[in-house]
Amino acid sequence: MTLACMNQNRIQPVVAWRALGRLIADPEQTHEVFTVIRALSGPSLWRSYKRFRNTAVGCKVLANKVDLVDTLNDRDYLATMPNGSLGQRYLTFVTAENITTDGLIEASIDPETQAPANEIDEEDFSRFAARQRDMHDLWQTLTQYGRDELGEACLLAFAYAQTKNRGVGVICLAGCLKLRGRYGNGVLQAAWRTYRHGKRAQWLSAQDWEHLLTQPVEEVRSDLGISPPILYENLRAQPALAQSHLTIALGSL
Repeated sequence: MTLACMNQNRIQPVVAWRALGRLIADPEQTHEVFTVIRALSGPSLWRSYKRFRNTAVGCKVLANKVDLVDTLNDRDYLATMPNGSLGQRYLTFVTAENITTDGLIEASIDPETQAPANEIDEEDFSRFAARQRDMHDLWQTLTQYGRDELGEACLLAFAYAQTKNRGVGVICLAGCLKLRGRYGNGVLQAAWRTYRHGKRAQWLSAQDWEHLLTQPVEEVRSDLGISPPILYENLRAQPALAQSHLTIALGSL
């Protein structure tokens, strides 16, 4: 990685549009999800990093070189967490869904085009970018949005509210428009409700996840202002129709 590469943070709508077209044509091309996000994100990750490094958790993480993935990959450690803790719920979720962090790492957003060259500590910025990526399944565990298409679309709405990343918003909108055939305008209402929940919640990027994993999950939800996904659950209870493979693409975020 070079500092010169990091100064290319302009929006690339044509690149995003073409990638979105390829994703719609072949939803199993999950890397196109990240192409869209990368093309439209601009300096959003850089702005989040600046905010993060000025928080108490950010200072601790960066000073002590803490990598969240080390904790999340230690399933023996997670198995020692108390029943009802966030760590126990997270382990149950990723085990049942056969999820590992490897998929996110392989397809993750490359931070090289995100930050101004004259203001960057490469190691710290990369550590924050990786932490932002690796907390995806923690957010899913907390918010209780499932890995079905509707759940992933709602989680993207929540993430857009939290990150202000236009690429995430575009992928969310594309998913919602596709799902209107199944849920009608209810899917847009669910996404909007989730977006508002994300706006009201605490900023999850700056939370001490290593500590929160040990705490009762319901207390964590309450403390962070995570609202229950009532509208999503009501929509999901509707009679099931055939789902497309876009679940794969949305689920990789």
